[in-house]
Amino acid sequence: MSTHEPALQKTLEAVIGEHRAAALFSVLAIPQALLDETGPQISRAAIAQALNMLLFEDLLNRVPDAKLYADDCLRDGRKIVHDHGAVRTVALSGMGTLPAGEESITRILRPLGYALNGVYPLERLKMTGRSHAQAEFPEELAQFFISELHPERFSPEFQSTVQRVTATSTDPLTPEAKSALRELDINRALPIEAAVELLPVLAHCFSRQHQEITLADYEALLSESPEMAWISTEGTAFNHATDRVPDVDQLAADQKALGRPMKATVETSQSRRVRQTAFLAARVHRSFRLPDGTPSEKEVPGSFYEFITRLPNPEQEGKLDLSFDSSNAQAIFKMTANAT
Repeated sequence: MSTHEPALQKTLEAVIGEHRAAALFSVLAIPQALLDETGPQISRAAIAQALNMLLFEDLLNRVPDAKLYADDCLRDGRKIVHDHGAVRTVALSGMGTLPAGEESITRILRPLGYALNGVYPLERLKMTGRSHAQAEFPEELAQFFISELHPERFSPEFQSTVQRVTATSTDPLTPEAKSALRELDINRALPIEAAVELLPVLAHCFSRQHQEITLADYEALLSESPEMAWISTEGTAFNHATDRVPDVDQLAADQKALGRPMKATVETSQSRRVRQTAFLAARVHRSFRLPDGTPSEKEVPGSFYEFITRLPNPEQEGKLDLSFDSSNAQAIFKMTANAT
């Protein structure tokens, strides 16, 4: 292995192998500064990029239309600019050993250089969304949009069901991973070998942490909150990943012409600078427990893939408008609302 090989490439190849790493490097746009990093250590920004690449790959594996789109980009020589990934959490204490709400994710992001970039009330959904951007590369590294569902805003029966479903949650962060995150928070870099050990643990945090639920509990959650029903089957997996494109309207028209299952409309922010649309959510089969303990399989909404166009913000010296919009977000959430 060449000593001049980028630390990011060394790390990712050690985690997932040369073939899978090469595929991600071929399709994703990566800041040149991260590709220029060499040596025995890897920076927090490069670790953040590696984590995003792992989570992006995971979403492609779970959303067939996203994989087809990525294959098109690879064929056409167009790099995907991963704008943000979205995660859903539950603002509730007592979820086994898992921290409540967004802290289960932000405790990972802070040592990677991420900080709060915006708060978005999602009142119709009884949720709150928050965006987090990476300090060194706010435009180039994907943001995280983390939403919290507030169970106390629902019926007592719903609250009891949420508590029962999430009580079996376990914290995927090992003592070794927590120690590595503390070191990363202090030094802003890790030895490559330590990053290779850490990254699979961090990636595992973006999955379901509680046990399989009963069909009755799923249907009870679905009756009041499709979003909580989605969390009950998918957990903190990427709800969606997003490609930042020059013209989302043209892209939507092109994808519809290919027969891809697109959202009917493009959402526009109040500022008119952020426009979004998406593929419809993938359909996935999940197993549920019946009252007698036997399993029952049901088709439910999985994750999806989003597209966004961001224009410069004239109030920020022409930098891209990295904000989100509560109305846009709530409309995009509907991609996973239909469980029939």
